[in-house]
Amino acid sequence: MRAIVIDDFGAAPTVAEIPDPVPGPGEVRVKVRVASLNGFDLAMARGWLRGMMDHEFPATLGRDFAGTVDAVGEGVSAYAPGDEVFGVVLTQPLHHGSFADHLVIPADHNIAPIPAGVDLLRAGTIGLAGAAALASLGAVAPHRGDLVLVSGATGGVGAAAIQLAVQAGAEVIATAAPGGEAAFVRELGAVHVVDYTGDVAAQVRQLAPGGIAAALHYAGDPDVLAGVLMEGGRYATLLSALPSGDLPITAVPIYATPHREVLEHLGALVAGGELRLPVQRTYSLDAVPKALEDFAAGTLGKLAVVID
Repeated sequence: MRAIVIDDFGAAPTVAEIPDPVPGPGEVRVKVRVASLNGFDLAMARGWLRGMMDHEFPATLGRDFAGTVDAVGEGVSAYAPGDEVFGVVLTQPLHHGSFADHLVIPADHNIAPIPAGVDLLRAGTIGLAGAAALASLGAVAPHRGDLVLVSGATGGVGAAAIQLAVQAGAEVIATAAPGGEAAFVRELGAVHVVDYTGDVAAQVRQLAPGGIAAALHYAGDPDVLAGVLMEGGRYATLLSALPSGDLPITAVPIYATPHREVLEHLGALVAGGELRLPVQRTYSLDAVPKALEDFAAGTLGKLAVVID
């Protein structure tokens, strides 16, 4: 089968022919139809996960997936060939991935049925970003009327977090450059936009001289974000970047946990029209190396990979 693989830490991703995976006991094999790019993929491709997560080379890139079960291993009863499923492959060592014709994943891992009314494109782009956004909102627990700053608002996680914060009753301040980026975050529900190419702290203080209730850190300087929080404010980072100094705030790192229950919740939100992740561009499997370059340059929402 075709797959986008790396042969070593930091090696250039290439299109390769590798053996079709065979599901073992407790595993399912998925014919991948849609995948999407996340920061995890870029980190893996550039070798940034060396020493943090085990790898088995050649390692296939890609975490999010949506597709059809086409084989199951011994003992699997939750899924059968023909089931449409979506999820996130995070098994270790990092070896299997979704930028491939097929992937193998444990049936009790991060996989769930695609709900009725959700197409493959939406299912294949929501898993990791949606789970990260849910964890973020859970960490800062905004109350109705709270001002919440989303820094890194134009990417997939930021786009989901804006919508979830608005649904919780918060008033969102989003970071975005003037023009298309600002229009993008406002359309998702942001009330205020601050230009990340300028003085973010000064812009936020102009909006809220007494400080804001919460900040979600997906990009930018953590100390700047922490500095605009009121006493008792909450800060959550997806980048393991906690602010320095002894501030009267709560600051926590958050991690995406796309277990089946989380995926089912995300699927229900998408099916109900309560959550959407705009797809800026789609790519063929062969074009994933270019997609990684585009992702590194910044996105408005998600970049998807459609696999024939």
